[in-house]
Amino acid sequence: MPSTPAVSGVLETLAFFRDPDFAQSRFERYGDVYETSLLGQRTVFIRGERAINDLFNQADAMEGWWPESVKKLLGSLSLANRNGAGHKARRRVVGQLFTSAALNRYSPTIVILVEALNRDLINTHSPVALVPKLRRFAFSVIANTVLGLDQADCNALFIDFETWCEGLFSIPIAIPGSPYAKAFQARKRLMGRIRSVLEKAETTSMGGLDLLAGGLDEAGIPLTDEDLAEQLLLLLFAGYETTASSLSCLVLSLLQNPTDLNWLLEELVNLAWPPIEGNEAIEYDAQRAPRLDAVIKEVMRLTPPVGGFFRITKEAIALAGVLVPPNRVVQVSIAASQRSGTDSTDLNKFRPQRHLEKETKVTLLPFGGGERVCLGKSLAELEIRLLTVGLLKNIHLSLLPNQNLTLKLIPSPSPEDELLVEASPLI
Repeated sequence: MPSTPAVSGVLETLAFFRDPDFAQSRFERYGDVYETSLLGQRTVFIRGERAINDLFNQADAMEGWWPESVKKLLGSLSLANRNGAGHKARRRVVGQLFTSAALNRYSPTIVILVEALNRDLINTHSPVALVPKLRRFAFSVIANTVLGLDQADCNALFIDFETWCEGLFSIPIAIPGSPYAKAFQARKRLMGRIRSVLEKAETTSMGGLDLLAGGLDEAGIPLTDEDLAEQLLLLLFAGYETTASSLSCLVLSLLQNPTDLNWLLEELVNLAWPPIEGNEAIEYDAQRAPRLDAVIKEVMRLTPPVGGFFRITKEAIALAGVLVPPNRVVQVSIAASQRSGTDSTDLNKFRPQRHLEKETKVTLLPFGGGERVCLGKSLAELEIRLLTVGLLKNIHLSLLPNQNLTLKLIPSPSPEDELLVEASPLI
């Protein structure tokens, strides 16, 4: 298996955090499967359909893996840090929050939050920094629909949650004042608030928490509040950070490609806003809004909210014909895989129409894959569809000049200058 040169693992780790082309440049140099050292751990990076399918087909030979720094911030009980029966049992319990019935329950609230965002944009003097608005919107959705929090409680949680997210994928140096150290302090406060929410939910119906009532772990014992609190902390992150990133990248992509924006608007003319009561969850699905679906897929392809995911091998496995030894971390490079193919020039372009062409074959794994695919995938997709239609049918947005639109990638892609726009109501 190709390996990077004998470079210090410290230098490789620093490059991993700082270089947006870290994986891509090495794939071009060493091929679709190569090995390096990150955070003191031998790590194999893979891309491409063949290697990824081989990985999924040998799931029993691997476990989920995160760096120790991330594990500590997520918590030892977190679904992300569990494997085997404990992981599967908790997925079944937490998955109850994202069934079709649950999405139907959440949808009217999401529509209300879209309308509130529209009013906020109209009433904010230009220029509007859109990224912070979208981040607050995404957090309000997950905190309101799942935890049942009102806006005041959402605001109280939001600042600590931002601090926690910033430290989650920072360089793990726990010296006072570092992002990582601040994240630990924020986590303590967040867990305290979540425990309070769970206590209140025992006597009051709040969001989707009643859907978790009676959840059993693998031994048939009801999950403790501490266990549930760590699952909810993970869900807040998964349902907020990645969705906010996707919303920001979607708006940016459309504003940078006005021809594609007009192509989408032609379809939206025939879609009502607000959606028909009771139909909110399906009103803008792929069947009714194929162009919208294609735009969302293309944004997720070019700028996936998570650049990759990790596994660790328990035994030797073969990936794309390359033998990977036991105790190797495998990083599946989503971003690189979704741009990989015979026509790299075309695959690096924003062209949503490709997803409506029968002959098109691209790798799409924006929510991960296999038995650990993102639980909140359906809620994220619903939220993105509702926000896109509600925003574009009511607000005219234009990019302000002379801003840095380069995407910072940690923890998720987002424009450096927070996407400065002029916003005005459509007449």
